Amino acid sequence: MSDDLATRQARARLILRKLGRAYPDAKCGLDFQSPLHLLVATILSAQCTDERINQVTPALFARYQTAEAFANADLDELKDYLRSVNYYQTKAKKIIECCRQLVERHHGQVPRTMEELVALAGVGRKTANVVLSEAYGVPGITVDTHMGRLARRMGFTVEQQPEKVEADLMQVFSRRMWNRANHLIITHGRRVCTARNPQCANCVLARVCPKVGVGSSRTAAATTDDDSASPEPDPAN
Repeated sequence: MSDDLATRQARARLILRKLGRAYPDAKCGLDFQSPLHLLVATILSAQCTDERINQVTPALFARYQTAEAFANADLDELKDYLRSVNYYQTKAKKIIECCRQLVERHHGQVPRTMEELVALAGVGRKTANVVLSEAYGVPGITVDTHMGRLARRMGFTVEQQPEKVEADLMQVFSRRMWNRANHLIITHGRRVCTARNPQCANCVLARVCPKVGVGSSRTAAATTDDDSASPEPDPAN
């Protein structure tokens, strides 16, 4: 990166102000009523759109309301609820195992620390940050495919690995704005700054964004899932 940290921090503040005016109601795209529901929905959202997950979860959560219910679920029955979700068979197994661990280790409650969350089946840092920030209000940077893409285009990082992107963004944005940055940047990535055809001519950030990589041959090839949530490694973790 050619810009120094102070320059990137100043640009980050300006970008959040502009995005805040553009998307005053930006929020988490997943519908949930409890930390457990959010945890399950986020596991399901990898390589699948939030809209699809929100179509599936009302019936799912009506049937399985506690970690104990998921832990004791019949695998084939659970799969039936998830058939429209990408990789539903693998995700069904992960959810059952994750909830068994919640019951065995945490009395059926979703833990409140990164260390405890990433030790659960199917949970990486992205999922953990979503749960911590949205369910418990703990500041964190959620690096899904949109956040990673825009962070590079905005000149905040050159990294590809989500954990390294997260570390760079934690320096660029003030801690009190981490959760808000998640909502604003991810919303912008879905609506305007898409992977294949970023709408730079109609973008509120046109004059402040360095547009790193936009217009190159890499832009179109960068990703094939521009409307889906970021895939996490299928962790054991």
